[in-house]
Amino acid sequence: MKLHIKKGDTVVVLAGDDKGAKGRVLSVDVKKYRAVVEGVNMVTKATKPSAQHPQGGLIKKEAPINISNLSLVDPKSGKPTRIAIKVKEDGKKVRVAKKSGEEIK
Repeated sequence: MKLHIKKGDTVVVLAGDDKGAKGRVLSVDVKKYRAVVEGVNMVTKATKPSAQHPQGGLIKKEAPINISNLSLVDPKSGKPTRIAIKVKEDGKKVRVAKKSGEEIK
């Protein structure tokens, strides 16, 4: 399945507790149709002491969010936008914001 969101994209949350929040995509799970966004959908998790967390205890981390609740941010206006796939003259496919026509890197 092809998704409109990739790792490193800036997205805005459209629905849920964090509606309106912007963040960078940290990872995408294509099979489960979910993405982890920086600073969004934070959950508290109890952990045992380990090398990473010598104290253990409660840590806050991002939980995955359904991709249908995310929209890419238009690079020009900073607002949510849909995307189109355009083919350049050299045959490369690029993602383009529908609102401004700006290419999404």
